[in-house]
Amino acid sequence: MTNEFVLEAITREFPDSVISSSEPYGMLTIEVKKEDIKKIIHYLRDSSLEFNFLTDICGIHYPEFPEKEIGVIYHLHNMMANFRLRLKIFMSRENVEVDSLVELFAGANWMERETFDFYGIKFKGHPDLRAILNMEDLGYHPMLKEYRLEDGTRTDKDDNMFGR
Repeated sequence: MTNEFVLEAITREFPDSVISSSEPYGMLTIEVKKEDIKKIIHYLRDSSLEFNFLTDICGIHYPEFPEKEIGVIYHLHNMMANFRLRLKIFMSRENVEVDSLVELFAGANWMERETFDFYGIKFKGHPDLRAILNMEDLGYHPMLKEYRLEDGTRTDKDDNMFGR
């Protein structure tokens, strides 16, 4: 199994869904349309490609790109061929909702809850979408890059030390 083979299979099955692809550090990374992510992952799991393990789901925030401000990243693994794949979707801040994968992968339950907790991304169809790591009355999502990293009253550190 090669990056070219997997990309060609996905592009052939979903020709209008693939937005871009790259291979950072040799790992195939494909950006797809948000509304097609569940269909694509279902295909990857049940086809001859056999991506039968969902390694991770996480969020990302790019406030400098309003049309692609919030993203969800999915890591899939074909254990038999030892092949890993990264899928990305992006959305604007006004429409932070994507289909849940819990019915495809039971392990997605906690991953989606963590992503919701930290980034505020809602997963449609999730059986119990609520905070698991933060206090329920926290009132914000701490991984969004709209909050200072350091206490504003401190003079010994500033956000520039953290790459912002």
